[in-house]
Amino acid sequence: MRLAARGLDGTTLLVLPALLAILGLFVYPFAYGLVLSLQPKAGAWWANYARFFSDPFLYDTIGATLRLALPVTVLNLALAVPIALRVRLMRRQRLLTTILVLPITLGTVLVAEGLLNFLGPQGWFNRTLVWLGVIAGPFKLTNNYWGVFASLLITGFPFAFLLTLSSVTGIDPALEQAAATHGANAWQRFTRVILPLVLPGLAVTFCLSFVQAFSVFPSAVLLGAPAGATRVISIAAYQAAFEEYDYSLASAIAMIMGAVQLAIVAAVLWARQLLYTGPVGGTKG
Repeated sequence: MRLAARGLDGTTLLVLPALLAILGLFVYPFAYGLVLSLQPKAGAWWANYARFFSDPFLYDTIGATLRLALPVTVLNLALAVPIALRVRLMRRQRLLTTILVLPITLGTVLVAEGLLNFLGPQGWFNRTLVWLGVIAGPFKLTNNYWGVFASLLITGFPFAFLLTLSSVTGIDPALEQAAATHGANAWQRFTRVILPLVLPGLAVTFCLSFVQAFSVFPSAVLLGAPAGATRVISIAAYQAAFEEYDYSLASAIAMIMGAVQLAIVAAVLWARQLLYTGPVGGTKG
């Protein structure tokens, strides 16, 4: 009874399996990687981190990854919001949602292969433009920044769309109708009624979409330039582990990768509180 009074009853114990799974699958690997990163092959415990930030070939991968992840995440949200607002009012919402999220079932490798066949120098896109006389020669849209960007956009949009749709469908249409009754135009209804209500959900969607895009690896290898502009931080970690066989350095790069993601996520959540601190009520139900 004393334990139950403190919240430790039979119902609370049901979370133990999930807690053990989190400890085994997330906490222990993270702690093991952190300890391993502090055990370099040579030098002091901080040698791996010092090597990373003193070598431009390594620390430039942070900027290369951010230049891909941030624009893709912003564009995915910019596309997901108006489409979700439109889809929620349509009769065949389930059919349209299924069509829009279909790319998520294809996988990164299959999407990359399709883009190579479609956007490559001899792909349908370039061949059609040349045949129509729009361009004299094919555009270089693969094995560079734009190939990876297109792949991340296609594979990341369904994820952002589903999360955004779940946010906007909870808004009571009566609120927008009431604003229209009081003379608010479409832009005013969006910025003053809809956006404040979906902003907390959009911030979470941004964070999850950014983390997904930041961990890019197959697209950067198959559609990018792994030794050039699209040498992202995950490629640096892979090369350290499986080409140099320096698992300690690879763990340090993974820790830095996690720290950058955590910093961006924390900044977005902090900015969300500054932009809107009101209630998220007024939704259906």
